[in-house]
Amino acid sequence: MSHPNADLIQRFYSAFQKLDAESMASCYAEDVRFSDPVFVDLHGAEAGDMWRMLCSRAEDFSLTFDSVHADDHAGSARWVASYRFSATGRQVVNHIQARFVFRDGLIVEHRDHFDLWRWARQALGGKGLLLGWAPPVQAAIRRQAARGLAQFRGTR
Repeated sequence: MSHPNADLIQRFYSAFQKLDAESMASCYAEDVRFSDPVFVDLHGAEAGDMWRMLCSRAEDFSLTFDSVHADDHAGSARWVASYRFSATGRQVVNHIQARFVFRDGLIVEHRDHFDLWRWARQALGGKGLLLGWAPPVQAAIRRQAARGLAQFRGTR
């Protein structure tokens, strides 16, 4: 029998496989904190809106996940997202390690780790290969993502 928090992680990624952002967001506590190499420090509704934005824009999307582990306090999973990056039309396969903290049966902290340079090489092509490691390029990627999320949130 699996732990209820492992079931919560399973529910989160099963919803993601269906691009069901509402079900994903329902796994989060109201004061959730989310962070990854692109969306560095999201709080509360921003995190759910990020998933709503990403799911609504997904093209040629598939997701697999495994290695789900959880106890009363923390959990982890590995997941792989494959999709077409809409800004360039390039295919991306992103390998992510996720860490979670739980409170009262919900995710209160979610941190995704992946190689941003590897992502940039796939998503941006030659520019990403040559410059994706550079802090100014990575900062520009973050700024563009933040602008996209702010615009998405403004239209909701």
